[in-house]
Amino acid sequence: MRKTVLYIAMSLDGYIADDGGKVDWLEGQESADESEGTYTEFVQEIDTVVMGWKTYHQVMTELSPDEWVYSDLTTYVITHREKEPEEKIRFVQDSPSNLIRNLKNSEGKDIWICGGAEIVRQLMQDELIDRFYISVIPVILGKGIRLFGKMEKRLELKLLETRSWNGITELLYEKREEQ
Repeated sequence: MRKTVLYIAMSLDGYIADDGGKVDWLEGQESADESEGTYTEFVQEIDTVVMGWKTYHQVMTELSPDEWVYSDLTTYVITHREKEPEEKIRFVQDSPSNLIRNLKNSEGKDIWICGGAEIVRQLMQDELIDRFYISVIPVILGKGIRLFGKMEKRLELKLLETRSWNGITELLYEKREEQ
């Protein structure tokens, strides 16, 4: 069965965007260092990316307005908006959990959860994220959009690996198996 993987960056104090929704702080301590960390390895293991409308809109308008950066992947955008599919981009009006359950039972490589925070929270609550790649960026924002919000139950993880470069620390966790 395909794994669902959260691959995301957050500030040292746990935010994935500032209070204006911007992510212009996503860099290491030396801005000239363009090291990609584990992304190149990670993207070889996936063929599907899932995101919410805000993340999709931010990629399209701010981060990469000239080209869709995930063109090698099938993208699912969870939204209430009715929008016709584009090449390799599907707009779905299903719940994040239903979408992921259906995708996990289909053929393919792993599934990347790209954002946003509410989708992550729902999938965590339903225990549908198998792995967590979290890059901790060397900045304290003080406010913004939290990666991990309030949850009804605790989720126990197992640390698999840590990597560090340019002031960024990547943490790789997976769900602990119930005993």
